[in-house]
Amino acid sequence: MFESISEKLEAIFKKLKGKGLVREEDLDAALKEVRLALLEADVNFKVVKDLTQKIREKALGKEVLDSLTPGQQVVKIVHEELCDLLGSSTERIVLSPNPPTIIMMVGLHGSGKTTTSAKLARLFKKEGRRPLLVACDLQRPAAIDQLMALGRQIDVPVYSARDVKDPVFVSSEALKKAKTEAYDIMIVDTAGRLHIDESLMAELKSVKNFLAPRETLFVADAMTGQDAVNIAKQFNEQIGIDGIVLTKMDGDARGGAALSVRAVTQRPIKFIGLGEKIDMLEPFHPDRIASRILGMGDVLTLIEQAQRSFDQKEAETLQKRILDDSFTFDDLREQLSKIRSMGPLESILGMIPGMNKVKNLQVDEKDFARIEAIISSMTRKERTNHNILNGSRRKRIAIGSGTTVADVNRVIKQYVELKKMLKMFKGKKNFKLPRFMSF
Repeated sequence: MFESISEKLEAIFKKLKGKGLVREEDLDAALKEVRLALLEADVNFKVVKDLTQKIREKALGKEVLDSLTPGQQVVKIVHEELCDLLGSSTERIVLSPNPPTIIMMVGLHGSGKTTTSAKLARLFKKEGRRPLLVACDLQRPAAIDQLMALGRQIDVPVYSARDVKDPVFVSSEALKKAKTEAYDIMIVDTAGRLHIDESLMAELKSVKNFLAPRETLFVADAMTGQDAVNIAKQFNEQIGIDGIVLTKMDGDARGGAALSVRAVTQRPIKFIGLGEKIDMLEPFHPDRIASRILGMGDVLTLIEQAQRSFDQKEAETLQKRILDDSFTFDDLREQLSKIRSMGPLESILGMIPGMNKVKNLQVDEKDFARIEAIISSMTRKERTNHNILNGSRRKRIAIGSGTTVADVNRVIKQYVELKKMLKMFKGKKNFKLPRFMSF
């Protein structure tokens, strides 16, 4: 995410940081490069112009802080302006004082609207609410089936009426069901098109006029860049939107849509989709995204993801096993599984400050699967006592896991080295394993 723009901006500001004094011509030269980098990232031209002008005015008119070099001060100003551009603060879904809170999802075909509806329902369910999904996309034949399948996956009910072609009627019946059965969130998946046309807008307006939703969320594919921004602007002008969800952000190395859409529509980005899995939808934090764009990492999001994966009691048990020198292959397999559940490894590493500077960093998630397969091919006795793993046992494990003896030897060696490292904690007073860490 933002890999391309991040690398270019970091290279530009590296030159400024190396200067003891930043002159006006130095700043202008750097901002010219910033302007080109942003335009290449498909950021809206007017947005680029306004952003660089604000940075220039602040950088020339602001005193340099005692603790910072002039170059660092410029980077600080850029970070502040990026935060402001992206929205300053995290915008939440506004809940209705009289349930159900109706959320209407709008957007074109292929933007991820149906999947995002289910992801949003899952988030609300985790908060203890009772969401109801409503299949109002009556144009795409498989839309109802897709929403039903996703609903079963997250155990959230879906209201649908297959033989009805009127989305207003479906909305009316769904609203009755929500009120009668005390659902406090109603998420309506509406129809899309390959492009904006009068019939689509007329249909969406009729549904919106009937439901009067608390939130109308526009769902856009971030990878389409300025197309997403222009379509968002048209949706906002014709039917009115309250917020934006950018999907496929994990594949967007440029970041043009994220950096443009709020400024152009004056509507906040509320969520971002970071993958196809049902749990890969996150609230949009402007300050954290600005930090990632400037190569500063995103430690807070990393900690939050880890805390969702690692249970406090399990962490305390693991800590005790480390102190007792009883850390087994079973423990290793469990921790690897939890790390994988946090999301794509490259995305996790991208949140760590400085990791973007490591060139040619290749993360093969198949390695994790290979290690888990090798451990699963061991007997219970072998998993608790690695010393009995002789040549014949290693050969049997390799055959059982579909790997080579060299792979098995490598995993055993890594495990032994990890145990040695963990032994170092035994003598430490007040050693406590952080809640969000495994080892």
